[in-house]
Amino acid sequence: MLTSIAYVLLLGLGLGALARLVRLPPLVGMLAAGILLGPCVLNLLSPQLLGISADLRQLVLIIILARAGLSLEADDLRRAGRPAVLMCFVPASFEVLGMVVLAPRLLGASLLDAAIMGAVVGAVSPAVIVPRMLKLMSEGYGTEKGIPQMVLAGASVDDVFVIVLFTSFTSMAQGGSFSVSALAGVPVSIVLGAVLGLAVGFLLAKFFAALHMRDSVKVVILLSVAFLLVALEDAVEAWVPISGLLAVLGMGLGLRRWRLPVAERLTAKFGKLWVWAEVMLFVLVGAEVDLNYAAAAGLAAVATVLGVLCFRALGVLLCVAGSKLTKKERLFAVLAYLPKATVQAAIGGVPLAMGLSCGQVVLTVAVIAILVTAPLGALAIDASYKKLLERAAD
Repeated sequence: MLTSIAYVLLLGLGLGALARLVRLPPLVGMLAAGILLGPCVLNLLSPQLLGISADLRQLVLIIILARAGLSLEADDLRRAGRPAVLMCFVPASFEVLGMVVLAPRLLGASLLDAAIMGAVVGAVSPAVIVPRMLKLMSEGYGTEKGIPQMVLAGASVDDVFVIVLFTSFTSMAQGGSFSVSALAGVPVSIVLGAVLGLAVGFLLAKFFAALHMRDSVKVVILLSVAFLLVALEDAVEAWVPISGLLAVLGMGLGLRRWRLPVAERLTAKFGKLWVWAEVMLFVLVGAEVDLNYAAAAGLAAVATVLGVLCFRALGVLLCVAGSKLTKKERLFAVLAYLPKATVQAAIGGVPLAMGLSCGQVVLTVAVIAILVTAPLGALAIDASYKKLLERAAD
């Protein structure tokens, strides 16, 4: 496993730097490194590392969301207002609808299979979006109207909504019925997760004020509490729905609200953690990609993914309709909501593992979504934000 980790870090950093040289987002090189190292090409990664890949990706996602929470201002979220709330579920709903419309025609899927596909590809990738929105916030682009904060918050909640839909649709495919209670639990999960996170952030602020310790120790405590919050979601899911990842975001937000100097120092610490975490995440996502499935799907799967992105764009435009955003800013919101990677890598193979007849085509579409939208979305954000957003005055 140690040898495999060395391959992941060295080749990921190397190809990421090469991608940057040719003006592509580094994650493109990191995804390529994962594909090269993975079972489809060189097969150099140990089964032990691949076996814990999902856990490592969740670890990195927790780091991303904790860092995001430490950087968010509650006032900025309030400024974003109605569009920020709508972005949590409307674009994903439009994308599921788009898949139900297009997949039966382009891929020959049934309506239920198309709904499962839509739920798999409907989530945006916090791993791609959050670091870029944090960069925009640090540089002051779009912050006066709360645009990065709106996208960041929406991307963090969007996944909770989509995964509940996915669970309900796969239950139907296995002979169960659509769970209205599970769908009704989405707002409960979001509210309880946010409230729990804010409460924990408040307690940590008081704890750090009472006891003097190094910032490095505070990072360890913060991460440990974040792990417990995510574990709590599974522990209590039989009784009450709670979004553990949203609680992690809320914890950082609460700590910033009640202990700002500490939050700003810890944000810098988490920024250093992201250097290696980014490499691990995208190389391991790349290692999940099966090129044979992608090649077998051909142009029909690519056309389906691009088609549902058009539905998603309509959903985003509906969210920002009537807001104070300019046409350029609305276009940026559409581009920022394109990338997919982590959720698709995490749940794309679940229908196949469950033995569903649609399993292989769902996995194929998930792979295509990663290969097409992760580089495309990251490149679109990086290339456009200076042209489409206004920079706040210093």
